[in-house]
Amino acid sequence: MAVVSKRIDFPGSHGASLSARLDMPDTKPRAYALFAHCFTCSKDLHVTRRIAQTLAGEGIAVLRFDFTGLGNSEGEFASTNFSSNVADLVEAANMLRRDYQAPSLLIGHSLGGAAVLVAASRIEETRAVATIGAPADAAHVVKNFKASEDEIRRDGSGEVEIEGRKFTIESQFLDDLEETSVREAVTGLRKPLMIMHSPLDQIVGIDNASRLFLEARHPKSFVSLDHADHLLSNEEDAEFAARTIAAWASRYLAKEELEETEAVRTGVHVGETGYGKFQNAVQAGPHRLLADEPEAYGGNGTGPSPYDFLSIALGACTAMTLRMYADRKDWDIGPISCDVDHEKVHAKDCADCPEELRSAGGKIDHFHRRITVEGTNDPEILEKLLEIADKCPVHRTLNSKSSVTTAISPA
Repeated sequence: MAVVSKRIDFPGSHGASLSARLDMPDTKPRAYALFAHCFTCSKDLHVTRRIAQTLAGEGIAVLRFDFTGLGNSEGEFASTNFSSNVADLVEAANMLRRDYQAPSLLIGHSLGGAAVLVAASRIEETRAVATIGAPADAAHVVKNFKASEDEIRRDGSGEVEIEGRKFTIESQFLDDLEETSVREAVTGLRKPLMIMHSPLDQIVGIDNASRLFLEARHPKSFVSLDHADHLLSNEEDAEFAARTIAAWASRYLAKEELEETEAVRTGVHVGETGYGKFQNAVQAGPHRLLADEPEAYGGNGTGPSPYDFLSIALGACTAMTLRMYADRKDWDIGPISCDVDHEKVHAKDCADCPEELRSAGGKIDHFHRRITVEGTNDPEILEKLLEIADKCPVHRTLNSKSSVTTAISPA
C-alpha cells in the first residue's frame, strides 16, 4: 500500500522541540509503532527510514524521531543521557496516545534497542518489543570513545569524535550509563520480545544478543541477520528486518485493532512502495503481499509479477475446486498440487487451444496447468478430476469475456 510521511514536532523530556516523522499507510493503520534510533544517529538514517516505511507499507504506522540535541531536534546533546532518551521515548508515546493512538509495538536499533527495553515498562499499551543490534549493557556505548573516558571523568566533560562527527560528552552521561541495567529491564519485561542481530556485527557483538535472550522470559524469539553489518547498510537487510518484525508482531496486536482495519477496505488494494522501480504492496483484506518484476525486467524480484499472480489464482482455484469435489465424493486422496506456466504464443501454434482462438490470429496468453494428485492411481478418479479442473471459476473467467471498468481519482 502507499505510504504517507508526515512531519511532526513535539516537546521532549527536557522541554526541547523534537523533530519526528510519522510514516503511515494510506488506510487506517493496523497499529502504531515507536522507533528509537542508534547512538548519535538520527530518524533519517537509511536503516531507520527504510524499516519505518516498509512497516508502514505493511499497515503499521511508525513514529521515528530525533532524540534531544540530535538531527533536527532542539536542545543540547551534552546535557542528555541514556535516561533522558528513555524519557523522550515516553514523551513520544504520550504524543501518539493523545493525537493518534498509543504505540503497541516498540522497535529500537543499537542503543535505541536498549532504550525501548527500558521504556517498555513505562508505556502501558506496549504489546511487543523488537530490538536490532542492541547491547546487553547500556555502558557498551562507551567503547566508542574509550580513549577519552579518563579525560571526561577528570574534567567533567570532553569532546569525542564518533563516525567523523564531534560531540561533547559530560561525566553525568557516563554515570547514568553505569546506573542503568538493561538486563534487569529485560528480565522484568513480561512482553513478547524479538531480538535481531547479525553474527558479523563489529560494533555490538553477537554475544550481546545471547545475553539478552537468556535474560528474557518467554515468549521470546531470535532472528539472525545473516551477512548484515551493524547499520544494515544493505537495503535488502533493512527490508527483511522490517517484514520479519511486521509478521512477528501481527500475532500480538489487539484482535479488535485487526478487525477494525480489515473492515476498512474491501477488494484488493495495490500501491507503489517507492522501493525499486516496480515494487507494489498488495493488500487483500488482512493479507499483505508484494508484487514486483524480475531483475531481468528492471525490477528487484521481491515478489511475484502480475502474470505470476494470475497463474497463482488459476493454480489455487484449481486445487481448491478439486479438493471440494473429492471431499464431496468421499474420495480418500492425498494432497493436490498444481503447476502453472504462462507464455505468450502465436494462436496458430497453440495445438491445445480451441479452434476459434487458433483462427483468430495474433498472439494469445497460454496457461499450461499440470495437476498432481497423491495417494491414488485410480484412472477413473484422475479422469474425473481432470474434467472438474476445467470447471474451476478462475479457469472459466480466463476462458470467457470479462469487463473491466476504470475510474481515476485525484491524490
